[in-house]
Amino acid sequence: MRTLLLIDANSLIHRSFHALPPLTNRKGEPVQALYGISSILLRLWREARPDYAAALFDRPEPTFRKKEYAEYKAQRPAAPSELISQIIAAHQLFEGFGIKTFEKAGFEADDLIATLAEKFSAKGGSASGGKLEPDLQVVILTGDRDTLQLVEGNKVVVRTFKTGISDTFTYNHDAVVEKYGLEPKQLIDYKAFVGDASDNIKGVPGIGPKTAAELLKKFSTLEGVFVGVKGDPKLEKRVLPFEKEAELSKMLVTLKHDVPIELNKLEELEIHDGMDAVKAYFNVMGFDTLLKRLEGVGGSVKKEAKPKKRPQKPMF
Repeated sequence: MRTLLLIDANSLIHRSFHALPPLTNRKGEPVQALYGISSILLRLWREARPDYAAALFDRPEPTFRKKEYAEYKAQRPAAPSELISQIIAAHQLFEGFGIKTFEKAGFEADDLIATLAEKFSAKGGSASGGKLEPDLQVVILTGDRDTLQLVEGNKVVVRTFKTGISDTFTYNHDAVVEKYGLEPKQLIDYKAFVGDASDNIKGVPGIGPKTAAELLKKFSTLEGVFVGVKGDPKLEKRVLPFEKEAELSKMLVTLKHDVPIELNKLEELEIHDGMDAVKAYFNVMGFDTLLKRLEGVGGSVKKEAKPKKRPQKPMF
């Protein structure tokens, strides 16, 4: 089973930045986010290095969501300069690990993740759907759950963090159903009802997680709910007045699968043996503790036979 790792770069940078105490390199520049990501990747590379990987970034320009809904993420404070500098510097970090980076103005990292997950999980590398390749698992590494809508059996899974930057959990199809009582694709409709405070998406007032799940179990989709509740005075009063709001929320939470990305073959994302560039990067940054971890394997990581994938077992 080959593995394609898709990294939500901005999510990991933010999580590492807030999870670790302030750190600086020899030049006095803030580096705690870079240290955190380096630690995550080094542990991952030592234990279960993927065959292919890509790091996807947000862009500072307004996205199509912001253009459609001016209040999208409007409540978020401006990122501090010490965080912005590390977002920029993280491109070099990923390149040191042999990971290509991608970003596209007007779209978020999650949209790029959705596009690549579909492009390379479908047979023949086709983005038009179809039978999934039998020998490729797509693992999405992220600090949030926005990409759970992309989960496909054990073929496309989401690995996210419980706490800090070390304790993780992997969501495959069964784990999503166990957590939410819904199919992964229904989470789009679920979030359309309950909203997402972190992105300033309102959803439908008065509809919480329990009610949203019950409605979708009964009527399957958002559109099905607005048809199915007619004739039930109680539900009509709670739901029907907010149909436009729910439709807007659904548009905002639905990830794009067709972002134009200059990438044709999966092999372009292949990870090669050797950690010389990583060692050089750690030396420049003064990551002495991580250098010692590299020394434990002779300064390089050799690709080993992979054990059978167990999606719910932490990768690192």
